Amino acid sequence: MRERIMTLTWTEQLSVGNAIIDSEHRNLIGLINSVEHALRSGNEHALSHAFKLLTDCVRLHFMNEEKIAQAAELPFEQHKQSHQYLQKELQYIRDELEAKSGMWSEGAVEHFTRTLGNWMMDHLSGEDKLLKPALLTLPSDFSAA
Repeated sequence: MRERIMTLTWTEQLSVGNAIIDSEHRNLIGLINSVEHALRSGNEHALSHAFKLLTDCVRLHFMNEEKIAQAAELPFEQHKQSHQYLQKELQYIRDELEAKSGMWSEGAVEHFTRTLGNWMMDHLSGEDKLLKPALLTLPSDFSAA
């Protein structure tokens, strides 16, 4: 299988101005890159492990974003619905890949890596950027704790 890695990279332009959310975003980018690597290697065990880490971290990240938004009194209902949809989409991708038991065509690998990359970039540069103006009015280490 050809190695055409589309590695995602964190840049400061993706920052929303909150150290917690930005750190989680950097971590999620790394995890998506791990999923892509496992997909391209055809290693079913590595993919299962990488996807478990990704889905666990996505769930935690979305909970943290919600708590921060609530503590900062930001409107968040539409964003929350988007999170629910994205978690279902991520689970669908995981189920589809696991059903193939490591037998992924190059087309499937390209489709799923592109889908995951687009999902992450849409989350970072779309939805979460809407939070940035309000988050910049708070201390960069603002948390809901």
